[in-house]
Amino acid sequence: MTPAKWVRIWNERLPDVPLTLAQVSSAEVFGVLRAGDADAGFVRLPVDRTDLSAIPLYTETTVVVVPKDHVVAAAEEVTAEDLADEVVWHPLDDTLDWETLPGQPAIERPATTADAIELVAAGVGVLVVPQSLARLHHRRDLTYRPVTDAPTSRVALSWPQAEPTPDLVEEFIGIVRGRTVNSTRGRRPTPAQPKAKRKRPEAGAGKGGAAGARHGTGAGGGAGRSASGKSAGKNPRGGSGGAKGGSGARSGKPRRRP
Repeated sequence: MTPAKWVRIWNERLPDVPLTLAQVSSAEVFGVLRAGDADAGFVRLPVDRTDLSAIPLYTETTVVVVPKDHVVAAAEEVTAEDLADEVVWHPLDDTLDWETLPGQPAIERPATTADAIELVAAGVGVLVVPQSLARLHHRRDLTYRPVTDAPTSRVALSWPQAEPTPDLVEEFIGIVRGRTVNSTRGRRPTPAQPKAKRKRPEAGAGKGGAAGARHGTGAGGGAGRSASGKSAGKNPRGGSGGAKGGSGARSGKPRRRP
């Protein structure tokens, strides 16, 4: 993975919260998440949803890694059949789901992709991997080309299941999914506040008092001034009945006593 873009956005939005990255192999990442040694991780599907959550991100191109002077290097892309005469390494940490391996079988399986890369660099066989692994193990003497009919690998963001999802993990999920800083999708909603009960006007108060209170609750408490400020004081008969509501709407006139 090359998460530089997401790390940059994190640092811009949460400069006081350090984001620490740890590189682990595809075979180890699920154990790291389950052990709580990481809050989230980039993994390859499938994911066991028993105790892990995941959202698919993208499907990766599959490539064949070869020496720069190899005949495959002259092509823009190849098929599995083009590798029929090649020894194709199949490391134990291979992330591709092959039905039938291409090429000639190797005598043994390298323990890791890194070991297989070393064999290719020595001029022994070729290696088919997701493109990000070819980039990770880049060498000046090697290159890679897309294999059009090889299995693909889907990359996902995964994290341990929890209810609710921790706020900082939710924040990182939002960044990876492209949410803007003002977006609230996926975050825990703010609990709804109970509505204030409407009070009946006191004896002698006009209809305008109740209307002013309703406006004020939506406009920063403007009704509070209306009820006890100068405007209310000018109307000795109607209490706050002649005040303007907080939203700027003029309230009704007080009733006249018979």
